[in-house]
Amino acid sequence: MSPVLFNLLLQSIWETVVMTLASGVISFVAGLPLALILVATDRGGIAENMIVNRALGWVINGFRSVPFIILLVALIPITRLLVGTSLGTAAAIVPLAIAAAPYYARVAEVSLREVDPGLIEAARAMGGNRWTIVREVLVPEAMPGIVAGFTVTLVTLVGASAMAGAIGAGGLGDLAIRYGYQRFETGIMIAVVAVLIILVSGIQWLGDRLVARLDHRA
Repeated sequence: MSPVLFNLLLQSIWETVVMTLASGVISFVAGLPLALILVATDRGGIAENMIVNRALGWVINGFRSVPFIILLVALIPITRLLVGTSLGTAAAIVPLAIAAAPYYARVAEVSLREVDPGLIEAARAMGGNRWTIVREVLVPEAMPGIVAGFTVTLVTLVGASAMAGAIGAGGLGDLAIRYGYQRFETGIMIAVVAVLIILVSGIQWLGDRLVARLDHRA
């Protein structure tokens, strides 16, 4: 591999890491509250409101049902409005985050629903309000699952960021398409695949270690 291509590979790795982490943080910040609202407003929840629950569920399912490549193109006007362009790493973060937040919301919702209802009732019996129950019971008890779900979301975002390279988002996907596919640079294609495997394996390993530390049941 020539020095020029090697430098391009390093730049692409950095762009992929930036896209994945930035959109991952946004999806966590937006997705976890959505999951909490879904659980709290469900039937028998601490703030039961089926109208809100169903409306929010429909919105989340609507975004999740759209294939990412279509969502990527459909959000171009919003991306231009927010970042001033539809190309590049910064522009890719917008559709990546919008696609990942509903996905993570559903993943986190599963973990929150697994919290022992007896703990919630005990907190209620001791006079805990809704916010106290969320802060002291729901989130701490579901934390291993929340982190595990976030790890899965980050892994998914690595693949999605590579797909975003198809429309000029930069990163490893863009490098693989422009050089590995269009210019038949087999070495670049192999290098990109190897780096993606390493990235995914590293994220999963770190996530698994953190979950093991947080799981008090282990």
